[in-house]
Amino acid sequence: MPTDDVDVFVRTERLTLRRFTAADVENLVALDSDPRVMRFLTGEPTPRAVIENEVLPKILLDYRLGPAGRWAAVERATGSFLGWLSLQPPADGSVTDVELGYRLKASAWGRGLATEGSRALIDKGFAELGVQRVWAETMAVNTASRRVMEKAGLRYVRTFHAHFDDPLPGTEHGEVEYELRRADWAARRAATAEPAADGSR
Repeated sequence: MPTDDVDVFVRTERLTLRRFTAADVENLVALDSDPRVMRFLTGEPTPRAVIENEVLPKILLDYRLGPAGRWAAVERATGSFLGWLSLQPPADGSVTDVELGYRLKASAWGRGLATEGSRALIDKGFAELGVQRVWAETMAVNTASRRVMEKAGLRYVRTFHAHFDDPLPGTEHGEVEYELRRADWAARRAATAEPAADGSR
């Protein structure tokens, strides 16, 4: 699918994160049909009707409410749809407190792409969008997702136990929350900034 610059939110070395469109139904259905992808989420595929009538319309609505949201992750080298990454705002579209999210095809796992995309979103969120806090949650047993959070700069906050009518295996170990606040992000950026030639920053 061609990617117009107007639809691009951010580019990294290997990824283009662009806006979703109504033409992405098949991409989302295929992504959510893989049991490996859904293992720590719902444990089952997302029905096409849910994607068409709920998931995709909500993604498109977020674009109208504010600058944060969910973006399709496309591999720059091949143009292939790999999944999505997000800075998910609350229902009112505000960006003070946003949730980091990522869902990539299993074929894209183990290559550092979720971390690469997450870091780019976090930097843009703090530097350009006015974000004050980025947070993320996952099952405590989802070690791969927790590693992405840590590599993206988020720190562990807590483990908590939520009620689920149909809990997934591993739910008994709880959910974990991670976060990164603007002040900590800024301090880390300042500490890692390379000095200028005259020794200043």
